[in-house]
Amino acid sequence: MTAERLHLVRHGEVFNPGRILYGRLPGYHLSDAGRRMAQAAAAHVAASGRPVSALRCSPLERTQESAEPFTAAFGLDPVLDERIIEPWNVFEGTQMRRALMNPWNWRHLRRPSLPSWGEPYTSVAARMRAAMDEAWHDADGGDVVFVSHQAPIWITHLSVAGLPLRHDPRTRRCALSSVTSFERVGDVWREVAYAEPAAAGIDLGAV
Repeated sequence: MTAERLHLVRHGEVFNPGRILYGRLPGYHLSDAGRRMAQAAAAHVAASGRPVSALRCSPLERTQESAEPFTAAFGLDPVLDERIIEPWNVFEGTQMRRALMNPWNWRHLRRPSLPSWGEPYTSVAARMRAAMDEAWHDADGGDVVFVSHQAPIWITHLSVAGLPLRHDPRTRRCALSSVTSFERVGDVWREVAYAEPAAAGIDLGAV
């Protein structure tokens, strides 16, 4: 038996008063608003009336905390999956605007199609697809929920749609605690829905 639908859920707002590009750094947790956003995402999936049989999340604190309402709603313990983690980035731990004022950092922008500042888009797409394929086939029916990050979710959207992976990160349609849903027919994935159940703000720490 396989899954029926797979939802990629972005984490909620992170407490980040220093406006740091936190990437994979530890110690960044959901704000109070972020916890409410995560609750809204879980309520949205639950309101569909579709059974959820599996829950996976990135191992970072903000995704584990965003998975908690899904555990409460569906009685599932999340499986940590390194393949759906945030991409690595050379600007991690900096304020992006300040980092770009340093001419030494401009070399990292030389090939945005890769991108030259971090993990290649092709690598992100491949690991996300591998995780999705595995979860789809391992599920005992029902839906699967992944709690992940903006970049992996958006890159998955582009890959499934057959669009170029190169993009301007400022144009991503992937709000905080948004839900992007996919189905698979044979070996072909297709996106079937996108929702923003939380009144999401701007994530100043996103890669």
